[in-house]
Amino acid sequence: MHRSWGAAAIILAALLGGCSPAGDSGSSAQGQYVGEETCAGCHEAQHKAWAGSHHDLAMQDASEQTVLGNFADARFSYAGVTSRFFRRDGKFFVSTDGPDGKLADFEIKHTFGVEPLQQYLIELPGGRLQALSIAWDVKGKRWFHLYPGERIDYRDELHWTGLAQNWNYMCGECHATDYHKNYDAGTGTFKTTASRFDVGCQACHGPASRHADWARRAGDRATQASHGSRKQDFDIDLAARDSRLQIETCARCHSRRVTLSADYRHGKPLMDTHLPALLSESLYFADGQIRDEVYVYGSFLQSRMHAKGVRCSDCHEPHSTKTRASGNALCVTCHNATATGAGAHIDASGLKRKDYDSPAHHFHKAGKPGAQCVDCHAPARTYMVVDPRRDHSFRIPRPDVSVAIGAPNACTGCHSKQSAQWAADKVAKWYGPDRRKEPHYGLALDAGRQAKPGALKGLVALADDAAQPAIVRATALQLLSTYPGRSALAALQRGLRDADPLVRLAAVTGQERLPPDQRAAALAPLLGDPVRAVRMEVARLLAPAAAALAAADKERLNHALAEFETVQRENADRPEAHLNLGNLHLARGEAALAEAAYRKAIALDAHFVPAYANLADLYRTQKRDADSEKMLREGLRVAPKAASLREALGLALVRQSRKDLALAEFANAVRVEPDNSRHTYIYAVALDSAGRRAEAIRILKAAAAKRGDRDVLLALASFSSQAGDRAGAEAVMRMLASINPDDPALDEYARLPR
Repeated sequence: MHRSWGAAAIILAALLGGCSPAGDSGSSAQGQYVGEETCAGCHEAQHKAWAGSHHDLAMQDASEQTVLGNFADARFSYAGVTSRFFRRDGKFFVSTDGPDGKLADFEIKHTFGVEPLQQYLIELPGGRLQALSIAWDVKGKRWFHLYPGERIDYRDELHWTGLAQNWNYMCGECHATDYHKNYDAGTGTFKTTASRFDVGCQACHGPASRHADWARRAGDRATQASHGSRKQDFDIDLAARDSRLQIETCARCHSRRVTLSADYRHGKPLMDTHLPALLSESLYFADGQIRDEVYVYGSFLQSRMHAKGVRCSDCHEPHSTKTRASGNALCVTCHNATATGAGAHIDASGLKRKDYDSPAHHFHKAGKPGAQCVDCHAPARTYMVVDPRRDHSFRIPRPDVSVAIGAPNACTGCHSKQSAQWAADKVAKWYGPDRRKEPHYGLALDAGRQAKPGALKGLVALADDAAQPAIVRATALQLLSTYPGRSALAALQRGLRDADPLVRLAAVTGQERLPPDQRAAALAPLLGDPVRAVRMEVARLLAPAAAALAAADKERLNHALAEFETVQRENADRPEAHLNLGNLHLARGEAALAEAAYRKAIALDAHFVPAYANLADLYRTQKRDADSEKMLREGLRVAPKAASLREALGLALVRQSRKDLALAEFANAVRVEPDNSRHTYIYAVALDSAGRRAEAIRILKAAAAKRGDRDVLLALASFSSQAGDRAGAEAVMRMLASINPDDPALDEYARLPR
């Protein structure tokens, strides 16, 4: 969990989770979950492979056999607190700071994972399981804190007792089988259940009752049945020719995503219940390489392997979770000089016959770093202090792209004292004119993120290029939503008709730039979209314009809004859900209900900045400026580094004509987030209003040198012109034109008298 105070269009929960030790078997419309000892009777080999796997050991009761950490009166100090790990009456305990900051003894109820680290779960009142932030390094045999560079105490949102470390929300869905969170909003408690507290057979294959009934009827003939018969009556065939079914089953957990609904059905589209993250700047480098912990799926979607039909089980044995071969032997199954071992579901027509496991290809000594395929094509980054994760985009190293946009590359990942240009020169020397040097989508995404010259043109071309991965095209549309003008809007509207739901969803969200009454024509047809995530976002955007819809569209909107509201209530343990309900109430003109929802969000999580901001803005619309200021100051008391609240407070003070105090808050926002262009723009406008135009121009120029933000450029042109620097203003507007030649502000500027 990392700090984030931004509010997304459909924020619900980063990872749903959790089960307490009591569980009962659930069911789906397709079948029921059964005891998995039934599975082992026929599938002995698969059960043997699964036993002892990371899936099997995802969560265990704390015992002599399962606890790996040192509980022999071991001590660990962090942020002024010395925690002690000990045993008492055959149980495992930690003495550490609790929710009130005082030392207390807490029993370890469960272990969480086995390698390379093991975490520990503690039960708090209300059925809450909380993940202790002090973990055990299995290889290094030491205690360590998951946030070593920070000072996390009981007042911090990342403290182990807080919502951010709640297992029921964060982890359970992916560490239990047949998971039901069962949060009671009335009492604020969990009665979470599961069929089993690990990742069992039915977590992936789905409810097995009908299959088990078939096996009982077939008797001894079941094990001799054909491959297809053995999958009889399951909701999903994970070996089906369509690789999407298996990949999306894995992606339910192996992805950075938002959980939309607990109504997960095996074989149904992932985005009916989960919303994968796009290639946002906080998660991925501009060329799509992993930056934050993203759990594989978003990377794999970018790969040529995914495009050709490769699926998870081609490389990973799904029951043991181990790779099917060690080292380069895995890769040369397909990538070799003779014949590919690719399955029938893979399009291997483009594979070159070549000896890749050779110094003639990788230019490194056999057996040394750099000679393994993954060293260059799937480099690792370390998360949770000791856990290296490989980038599953399986890309060809492009140090020339690193030279252009500053993204990392595998070469300098090892040769850390060398430059990207050095690596690019080496690649050019080794591979000659036939090396990969076609334009990379990372250049367009980087230009779009940083508002560089050519940004609009590059993003439109990328969004329209059907040969590019859908997650890349969707990210291009997401960035285009910040660029005004005809070309960007046209690309967003073309995206509404795309075959991929990630692209459609990004295109839908991009329509928010339009006034509500102008959205209906484009969005109403998508109220019947086959994917729930798309329907819900359409409903959110059309809610303010419901009165203008045709009768049939109103009926479909009401159905989609009902889905939206159901999803929020399923996630009533999360402040994001109440924020979403508050926004919906506001769109319907229900101000009192909106206020109550925002206050509920704050009651659930006092650190949840968006709720303070939205509630303060509601008070602004009601001309309750004193209440608005009070709410913003309450938020800043618990989140003093929330720059967005500093800015909002400054604006509230401006409305009260307390401009000197407002200017100080704008300066504070810039100090907290110096690279945020909006904060710089607002501060510069305030400086100019205070008669400090030269200072305003200076900070705007500095910001424009980093990023071509539209508001910054327009303010800089305006202030420069008013200061008599017409040539400087013209130069700034030419810069804006180079970024987005369709910007309406260019036409307005051209009409100004000279």
